[in-house]
Amino acid sequence: MKKTILLIAAAMAMTACGDKNPFFQEWDTPYGSAPFSKIKTSDYMPAFEAGIKEQKANIQAIIDNPEAPTFDNTILAYEQASPILDRVEGVFFNLAESDSTPEMQAIEEKVTPMLADAGNEILMNEDLFARVKAVYDGSASLTREQQMVVKKIYQAFERNGVGLTGDARKRFAEINTRLSTLSQKFGQNLLAENNAFKEATGITVSEYYDFMSSCPDRDKREQVFKAYSTRGNNGGEHDNNAIVLEILKLRAEQAELLGYPNFAAYQLSDKMAGDPATVDNFLQPIMDAAMRKAKEEMADMKALAGHKIEAWDYSYYADKVRVMKYALDENQTKPYFAADSVLKGVFTAAERVYGIHIEPAEDVEVYNPEVKAYKLTDADGSLLGIFYRDYFVRPTKRGGAWMNNFREQHEGVRPIIVNVCNFPEPTAEQPSLLTIDNVQTAFHEFGHALHGFLTQCKYQTVSGTSVARDFVEMFSQFNENFAFEPEILAIYANHCQTGEPIPAELVQKVRNALKFNQGFTTGELCAASILDMKWHELSAAELAAFNGPDDIRAFEEKVCKEMGLVDEIIPRYRTSYFNHIFNSGYSAGYYSYLWSEVLCADAWEKFLSDGVFNKDTADSFRATFLEKGGSEEPMTLFRSWRGAEPDPGALLRARGL
Repeated sequence: MKKTILLIAAAMAMTACGDKNPFFQEWDTPYGSAPFSKIKTSDYMPAFEAGIKEQKANIQAIIDNPEAPTFDNTILAYEQASPILDRVEGVFFNLAESDSTPEMQAIEEKVTPMLADAGNEILMNEDLFARVKAVYDGSASLTREQQMVVKKIYQAFERNGVGLTGDARKRFAEINTRLSTLSQKFGQNLLAENNAFKEATGITVSEYYDFMSSCPDRDKREQVFKAYSTRGNNGGEHDNNAIVLEILKLRAEQAELLGYPNFAAYQLSDKMAGDPATVDNFLQPIMDAAMRKAKEEMADMKALAGHKIEAWDYSYYADKVRVMKYALDENQTKPYFAADSVLKGVFTAAERVYGIHIEPAEDVEVYNPEVKAYKLTDADGSLLGIFYRDYFVRPTKRGGAWMNNFREQHEGVRPIIVNVCNFPEPTAEQPSLLTIDNVQTAFHEFGHALHGFLTQCKYQTVSGTSVARDFVEMFSQFNENFAFEPEILAIYANHCQTGEPIPAELVQKVRNALKFNQGFTTGELCAASILDMKWHELSAAELAAFNGPDDIRAFEEKVCKEMGLVDEIIPRYRTSYFNHIFNSGYSAGYYSYLWSEVLCADAWEKFLSDGVFNKDTADSFRATFLEKGGSEEPMTLFRSWRGAEPDPGALLRARGL
């Protein structure tokens, strides 16, 4: 069977060779990295079309195989069915988010429904599912990793409506295709809104929090706050309200087709949390604790300001209180946190904890002059993967920060991973200087990267970050803990002009202040998590009553009031610019950051108890979690490592709540 698939793929590659499309053959480049200089925009659409055709032929070969279904001839063959698509998707969708152009956006609009239709055709194929089910039913004799691969693929078919018939099946497929188009449009609108925000205010979205904490002009702060908090919600051509409502209604309808009362119930059925009630009961006590702390913090701010604190005042006066209480001004710390120096700290921490080595990969091409490439090797010299660092803001990049794979890890193949951030651009006069939050972001995203690099799975379906959504953030958040460890700071935090190391007293101020303003920080995060859940807990019948922006705003206000959010704080993301849940796979899943933080905080307490750089503890953490990816159930891994259930109190202790 495997030979048949390889022959089909080889025949197609030979046919396409004359076109010199770089996606039609394996790349003879250093480490198999993408040959960006050879890729033209005109190459993408032919590659997508050929990739879909190749995938379809290889899937049909699995179905037509007269041999009894086995893991190799069905599951592994399914995983290996789309080499061309794997290559072109890995490049195109990464660049569409980080280095987009109008031409790429046009391709994205065309190809997104094509891919959705191709996915529907596969995951609704009853003959293919029958073979998958046969392997699933007989999986007791497989290795544990193989069992998890089979389970994940089997569930993908079930959750994509393979059991539906007639009109319900047709409607489910139509919804899938429409949702893919809407999500892509939401993201493009938000990119345009973010660029419009910069034009209107003179700052980028990524500079918003820093600006709000430092601008003394109250009127200007109010103007910027209102521009920021109404992105996608201002009635212009890039307004996201209609898109949001259609997405929510279609998701609810889709969930009901599968027998779930709402989309949240459907989405959580294969996550650690399991159901919406568990998430709701988890989030509300955190919100209550955060609001108690926020009220204490605001009392200090009001006394300092001499007037009522409004939403556009919060960060400004919080920073004043921080200076007063901790004598910490970020203008003092930024010169010690130049972006390149912070990256050195990120790498040093990983090398120190996990025994790996990171060096520049000058022979690896990059997709933008601002991007740098690095090679990661293990202690024995074996390759772990290739890393792209894409740190600085630009108009072609969507807001936020993220990790993604250009190539997934599997047996015999190491991953190629990118970290994308929106840090301030360096200038001729000075390097990019980072805030404390920026520093934590750099460590956070490399925590995701380490999860991808250190994985040692045989199958890409479960390798690296291919784990439950409410488990994946554990490792990124865990890596943040090393950012301000004195031993790590001593290596990377040097003044950008004098080269002097950061003074010990300033280090202590930073560490003392890390738990400051947690009423706001935890509150806005928890509020966004609850807002996400409440939108997706609505049934199709309930959503039918929503007609436009006024209904969205009214619902937001109702949810915020019921959760106890104070008027001076808004959710980290309001509905019209909540990219995580409408374009990035976190729908009914934004709570994952806090859920995972419980696991992370509990794990960090063990590191603190054993010694932060205890080799045995780090080795066991790597072997239990980072190497295994999704090859075992998350809670099984956690219990085996910690020897107990995760302690919810660890999160509150870590945040000083």
